[in-house]
Amino acid sequence: MTKHTVYLGLGSNMGDRERNLHEAIRLITDRVGQVTRQSSFIETEPWGYESSNRYMNAAVRCETTKTPREVLLLTQQIERDLGRKTKSVSGGYADRTIDIDILLYDDMTVDEPDLKIPHPLMHQRDFVMIPLREINNP
Repeated sequence: MTKHTVYLGLGSNMGDRERNLHEAIRLITDRVGQVTRQSSFIETEPWGYESSNRYMNAAVRCETTKTPREVLLLTQQIERDLGRKTKSVSGGYADRTIDIDILLYDDMTVDEPDLKIPHPLMHQRDFVMIPLREINNP
């Protein structure tokens, strides 16, 4: 089976944020593939909406045999399992226990209505780029 490298961005601003991130990373390892690098956790302001709840963000690099679509479905299930009720639609952001975004998958480009790789907004978001740079620069 071919191994692929996928980079995921994680964020949480409800409940025990660090526990939510640790649990998401554990479930990613169990369901998606081996996490080979993990960034530090950084605290950031909400992006794209107003909230008094600050985010804890991280990025991970994962080795997987799953397709991009399978990774999307698995990470969405992890979000639901950790208490996420709704997915952001058309820029309507809200507080969440966990958010998992596919940032990069090998050097692949995917442009489908519900799956865009590389993540189209990642370069505008320090909360994505700072952890991503950390795991790419050992």
